[in-house]
Amino acid sequence: MPKSRLAWAITGSGHYIEECLDFLLTLDEVDLYLSQAGEEVLKMYGVNLDDVRKKMPVYRDKAASAPPVGHFYKGHYHTFVMAPTTSNTVAKCVLGIADSLVTNLYSQAGKCKVPSIVYPCDIAPEMETTAPGGKVMVYPRKIDLEGTAKLRTFEYTSVVESVDELIVKVKERLQSLT
Repeated sequence: MPKSRLAWAITGSGHYIEECLDFLLTLDEVDLYLSQAGEEVLKMYGVNLDDVRKKMPVYRDKAASAPPVGHFYKGHYHTFVMAPTTSNTVAKCVLGIADSLVTNLYSQAGKCKVPSIVYPCDIAPEMETTAPGGKVMVYPRKIDLEGTAKLRTFEYTSVVESVDELIVKVKERLQSLT
C-alpha cells in the first residue's frame, strides 16, 4: 500500500489564505482539494493553479458525487486539513451536510476516524482578516461564531485560531506519524 498522505482543502475564504498557501507549499505528500469558491478566491489573490500543480495534485469540485472521498476508505489519507474555511462550510459541516467536495471530504474523514484540522475564518466577535486589497476588520455574526464553537466539539476535529496555530498543529500531527 502506498504511503498515506495529507488531504488539504481550501474553501472560499480569503482569511490569511496567502499564509496558509505558503505553508501548504512547504509540505510533501499532500493532495489539494478546492471548493468552487476556493478556486475563485485563489484567482482573486493571483494564485496560478499551474504553479501549485507542480508541487502537488489539485482536485477541483466538478463532480456531483465527489469521487475522491473514497480515498479515505482505503487509508490513502492520514489527516484532513481545511484552511482557510468559510463560515458557510463550517455551518454545513456542523449540520452534517455533505453536498460539496469539501464537506464530503470532512464527513468521510470523520466516518473513517481520520483527524481533521480546521482553520475557520470566523473565530472572534471582532477580528482582522485579509481581503484582496489588504487587511480589513470584520465582525462575525453570532451564528457564525456558534458554528465554530460547535465544530470544536466534534470527534476527530481540531479547530485552530491562527496560521501559527495551524502550522504547529499540522507539524505535530505529521511528527506523530513518524
